[in-house]
Amino acid sequence: MKQPPAATPRIQIELPALATLDADAALHALGSGQAGLPAAEALARLSAHGPNRIAGERRRHPVLAFFRQFARPLPLLLLALAAFDLVTGQRISAIVIGAIVFLSSVLGFVQEYRSDRAVERLRAMVRTTVRVLRPGSEAIEQPLEDLVPGDIVLLAAGDPVPAEIRFLDAVDLFVDQSSLTGESLPVEKVDSPVPATGPATGYGNIGFMGTHVTSGSAHALVVATGAATSFGAVAAALANQRETSSFDRGIDRVVALLLRFMLVMAPLVLLLNWASKGDWHEAMLFATAVAVGLAPEMLPMIVTVNLARGALSLAKRDVIVKRLGAVQTLGAIDVLCTDKTGTLTQDRVVLEKHLDIDGRDSETVVDYAYLNSYYQTGLRNLLDNAVLQYAHVHARLDADRGWRKAGEIPFDFQRRRMSVILARPDGRRLLICKGAVEEIMRICASAERDGKAVPFATGHANELGSVVRGLNADGLRVIAIAYRDLDDGEARLTDPALEQRLILLGYIAFFDPPKDSAATAIDALTRAAVAVKVLSGDNLAVCRHVCGMVGVTAVTSMDGAQVDRLDDDELGRQALRANVFAKLDPAQKTRVIRCLQRQGRVVGFLGDGVNDGPALKAADVGISVDTGADIAKESADLILMEKSLTAVADGVVVGRTVFGNIVKYVRMSASSNFGNMLSVLGTSVLLPFLPMAPVQVLLNNLLYDCSQTALTTDRVDPGYLARPRRWEVASLRRYVLCFGPISSLFDYATFGLLWFVLGAAHDPALFQTGWFVESLLSQTLIVHVIRTSAMPTLVNRPSMPLLAASALVCAAGLWLPFSPVASALGLTPPPHAYWWGLGGILAAYAAVTQGIKAWLTRRFGID
Repeated sequence: MKQPPAATPRIQIELPALATLDADAALHALGSGQAGLPAAEALARLSAHGPNRIAGERRRHPVLAFFRQFARPLPLLLLALAAFDLVTGQRISAIVIGAIVFLSSVLGFVQEYRSDRAVERLRAMVRTTVRVLRPGSEAIEQPLEDLVPGDIVLLAAGDPVPAEIRFLDAVDLFVDQSSLTGESLPVEKVDSPVPATGPATGYGNIGFMGTHVTSGSAHALVVATGAATSFGAVAAALANQRETSSFDRGIDRVVALLLRFMLVMAPLVLLLNWASKGDWHEAMLFATAVAVGLAPEMLPMIVTVNLARGALSLAKRDVIVKRLGAVQTLGAIDVLCTDKTGTLTQDRVVLEKHLDIDGRDSETVVDYAYLNSYYQTGLRNLLDNAVLQYAHVHARLDADRGWRKAGEIPFDFQRRRMSVILARPDGRRLLICKGAVEEIMRICASAERDGKAVPFATGHANELGSVVRGLNADGLRVIAIAYRDLDDGEARLTDPALEQRLILLGYIAFFDPPKDSAATAIDALTRAAVAVKVLSGDNLAVCRHVCGMVGVTAVTSMDGAQVDRLDDDELGRQALRANVFAKLDPAQKTRVIRCLQRQGRVVGFLGDGVNDGPALKAADVGISVDTGADIAKESADLILMEKSLTAVADGVVVGRTVFGNIVKYVRMSASSNFGNMLSVLGTSVLLPFLPMAPVQVLLNNLLYDCSQTALTTDRVDPGYLARPRRWEVASLRRYVLCFGPISSLFDYATFGLLWFVLGAAHDPALFQTGWFVESLLSQTLIVHVIRTSAMPTLVNRPSMPLLAASALVCAAGLWLPFSPVASALGLTPPPHAYWWGLGGILAAYAAVTQGIKAWLTRRFGID
C-alpha cells in the first residue's frame, strides 16, 4: 500500500473537553464522521501517529540489532585490545581479535534475527483485530495496531478496549476497568456528554486501553493510540522496570557465578605472569584472553536459539508462543490449573433437560430460558448457544415478533446471574432471570407449581434442592430460571435491585461429555510430576463427577466459600492438597494461583474466558486458546490452536528439552573454561613463557563455542524430562568445581608429555601448539561423555548437527598447525609421538570423566 504524499499533523484532544461534547461534536473535533475515516486518511494518520503499540512491543531494526551485538562489555573490551595492538604494531594479533569479535557477533546476530522473525510470524497468527467502520462498506476486521485517532470501532462483550475511545452509541455497556482503577465490579458506560470532574477514569463516556467489555455493545470513536494513551504512558514508564521471570533470574544468577570466577582468575593470571615474566603488556593481553575464555559471551545467543527452536517445535503442535521465555517456564511448571469446560470436556454442551421445581419436563421453563438467551446482548456462552439451538422453541414462541426488549441487567461474577426485561405482546413487562441455582434461590420469594406461585416455606429449600442434587450427581450442569412481572413505575431497567421477590420457575440442565484425550493427557502430566488442579465456576458435584471420569483425584476439594474463609498461608497449604476447586469467581482463581506460588510452586493456568484475564496474568505461564476471548489471548503467554491438555503435556516436554540443552552448554563451557584457567595459573608460575598465546586462547574459545551452538538440536535423556527443572546454582557450582579440576589434571598430563617427552622446554611454539590442540579436542569431545547422565550409547546418541559440529571443530584443530595461517597464529606442526600421547590422554580423560559423572549422579542426583 502506498504511503500518503504529504504528512498529516498529529491530532491531540484533551479528554476532559471531549467528555463534555455530544457525539457529533466529538466526531467533528477528531475530523471524522459517523461512517468512519476513508482508507487514505486512515493511512495518513497512521504515518503521523505510528502503530497502536505500547512500550516494549517495538520491533528491533535489523541494523540496530546487529550493532547491538558489539555493544556488550566483552566485545567492546576485545575491540579496545585490538585497537591497542594495532597502535603498538601488533597487526596480526589485532586482525585475529577483530575477526573473532566480528564472527562471534555475526553468528549471534544471524541466530537472534532468525529467532525474532520466527517469533513475529508466530505472534502474527494470533494477532488481535478490531471491527472498524469505513465509508461505503460494512465494518471490516483490522489489526489493532493499525488503529488511528478518528477511527470508529465496534465493540461487544469480550472485546478489549483497543485504544482511548469516546463512546458514541452504547447499549447496556459495562466495562471492566480493574486493571487501571482496581474496581472489582464492571463500570457502566454511556454515550451522552458527562461533566469532566474527578479522574479521567471516572468519565462515563470514555474507555481506556487495557480495559475490556464485559457485556453490551457500542460504537466508539478512537481518541488516542499507543504511547499517547494513559495505559501507554504507564507502560512506557515501566518499560525498563518489568519484572523478570524465574528463568531470567536464574540466568542472571548463573552469569553472576561465572563472572565471579572470571573476576578472581583474570587478575591472578595478570599478576603471576607479570611477576614471573616481566612483560606487563603481554601479561595484560593474556589475562584479558583468559577473562574472555571464562566469560559466558555466547550464552545470550545459546539461550535465544534454544528458546526459538522450542517455539518452532511448539508451533508444529499448534501452540503459538507470544513470549519466548514462556517456552522454558512451561517446562518448569509443577502445577497446572485449568478450567473444566472445553479442557476436560468436549466443549459441546447439549440441553438435556428442562424441568419444573418437581423434576417434571416443562416447556415453559425452556421458553423462558430461550427468551433470556435470545435477547441478551452480553457475551453468549456455550449454555446460551445450546438453548438457542432449540429451533422448535423459536418457531413456536415467535421470539423476534411480538416481544420487545425493554432492559437488561448484565451478568457479573459476583451476582452470578443475568436478567432481561421484555415487553410482552400485550404490553406488560416481564423480568426473566437465569443463573447459578444458589444465587437464584436467594432472590426468590416463591416457586411456581402447576401454574401457581407457591410461597417459600420452611423446608422448601431442601426439597427443591433435591432435584438439583440429583442432576448434579449425574454430571449435569444446572441453571435456574426465575421471573416476575414488573410494575409500570419501575423505570430504571438496568438496576440489579429489580432482581428480588422472584418466582422460581424451574431448571435447565446441560451435559458436556468428557474428552477422550483428557484422561491420557492428565496421566502424561502426572507422570511428568505436574499436578493438575481444576479451577471452575461450576457446581462442586458436577466438577467432581467430570474430574472422576478423566482421572483427576477429587478426594480433597474446595469451593469458593471455603476459599474465602482461609487466610493466604492456610489457603496455600490446603491448595497443595486439593485438586478440585468449584464455584470460584475470577478473584478467587487468581488468589489460589498466587497462594500456590507462595508455596514455592511454578504455576501454569489454562483459561479462555473474559473472567480468566487476571488469573492468566498472575500465573507463571498463562495459556489461552485461539477461540478464546480477546482479553484472554492478550493476557496469555501461549496460545493453543485447539483447547487440549495434550498440547500442554507436549509443551512441558519441549520446555524441559530446551532447558536441558541450555544447562548442558552452561555446565560444559563453565567447567571446561574453569579447568583451562586452573591450568593457566600453574603454568604461569612454572613456565618461562606463556602456555598459550592470547590469540590462541581467543581462537580456541571461539571454535569451541561454535561447536556448542549445535547443542540446541541435541536429544535430552528421558530421565531428565521426568520432572520439572529450574536453575540450581549450587548444583552448577558443584559441577564446575568437580569437572574443572579433572580437565586441568589432563592438561597437566599434556604439559608433562610436551615438556619431558617431546622437549618443548626450549620450543614455546611447540608447547603452545600442543596445548592448543589438546585443549580444543578434549573439551569438544568430552561433551559427548557428559551431555548424558548415562553411559554414552547408540540409545542416547547425540543429534547429527552436534556430531557434525564436533567433527568440524576437531578437524579444524588438527589442520591449523599445518595450515598456511599457522605461523601467524604462533602454531607449529607437532611430531608424530605427540599424537600417540594425545590419543592416550583423551581416552583416559573420557574414562575418568565417565566414572566421576556416574558417582555424581548416584551421590547428588545430578543428571
